[in-house]
Amino acid sequence: MAKEILNKEVLTQIKEMKEVDVLVGIPSFNNARTIPHVVRAVSAGLAKYFPKHRTLLVNSDGGSTDGTPELVKKTILEDLDVLLMEHPLYPVHKIVTPYHGIPGKGSAFRTIFRIAQALNAKACAVVDSDLRSITPEWIELLIEPVLIHGYDFVAPFYKRHKYDGTITNSIVYPLTRALYGKRIRQPIGGDFGFSGKLANHYLQKKVYDTDVARFGIDIWMTTTAVADGFKACQSFLGAKIHQAKDPGADLSDMLVQVVSSVFHLMEAYQEVWAKVSSSEPVKEFGFQFEVGLEPIHVNLERMLDNFKRGVTDLVPIWEKILSHDVIVRLKEIAALNVMEFRFPIELWVRIVHEFALAYHRKTISRIHILKSLTPLYLGRCVSFVNETVDSSAEEVEEKIEALCREFENQKIFLLANWDKGKKTKSRR
Repeated sequence: MAKEILNKEVLTQIKEMKEVDVLVGIPSFNNARTIPHVVRAVSAGLAKYFPKHRTLLVNSDGGSTDGTPELVKKTILEDLDVLLMEHPLYPVHKIVTPYHGIPGKGSAFRTIFRIAQALNAKACAVVDSDLRSITPEWIELLIEPVLIHGYDFVAPFYKRHKYDGTITNSIVYPLTRALYGKRIRQPIGGDFGFSGKLANHYLQKKVYDTDVARFGIDIWMTTTAVADGFKACQSFLGAKIHQAKDPGADLSDMLVQVVSSVFHLMEAYQEVWAKVSSSEPVKEFGFQFEVGLEPIHVNLERMLDNFKRGVTDLVPIWEKILSHDVIVRLKEIAALNVMEFRFPIELWVRIVHEFALAYHRKTISRIHILKSLTPLYLGRCVSFVNETVDSSAEEVEEKIEALCREFENQKIFLLANWDKGKKTKSRR
């Protein structure tokens, strides 16, 4: 029998509640500045849109020292009557609990999944604790597709600045779309809806002591839902306002963490994605509208310097990962200045696929493989900015769509080479 991860106090609360219909989880770690707003928005959404259902807010905290759990406990809704069409039959309950296990969002989610299982929750959602743009409508849009329309997984769909989310736009979205055939625009969005059935499925997976649980739980949730055949959709939530970063800033650790999770999942689900030959849209809920977005400063010179330094210093490593013709082309574009710099999408897709193959074959240490991708990613970012500097949001999305199609077109290369030259032992 699996070891119980919930403490006695939480188990007592669960015993008293018996069951809930809707559960919303908020993982946290030192989010005292932002979490009261998130708690109010979630509570208002539950009271306003699910007044006849038994609802629960769960804060799964990673040992905050700034008073985050205490703020969750004492945050209440004021002027609730202004929001409501009818008075709720049940109050919004709260459970505030530390999570156990290795540090990271995955352990927090595991606690939320376990509470959902114990209370036989029908529909669940998780939202980030540092959101500044969350509204009560987010809760409706993440829960209703599950509770009313029978979906198992609801991905978020945000309007974002064209230079925000570059890891998603350049790698994660186009690659996962080509692999698994579903056009889920924000597979690592962080705010998801899911059924109780899917929560239980997640709970059975043996990933919670791995780096995937620490660093890649968002893409793991999306990929697991799609690859294991659960019914998926997405909901338009408007803007996601958070601490956006210049793509030229030091995102190396984030890139390594996310891409390693994507590549790990490719190995786990190879039999699934090998059978997928095209992609299709998923059902979308919510009304799309234009939103104001915070500007993002982009330091092109710094990104291009990092790319050129990589071409100078990393060729001995890349020779173990990339084809000779790819390296020749990288040297050619490294001679371009910042204004004329272009990194063709067909070259970028080939590189991502060859990195995935090298990771799979363990040609060298996997961490060295992943870290050596950073300057190439930065070079692709410089090109994307140059290509879209005067482009509208619609035109930028067309560029991303073209990249997605290129990933789909080149998937045949990935499939043809997946089992060639695979190492039997890791060099890690």
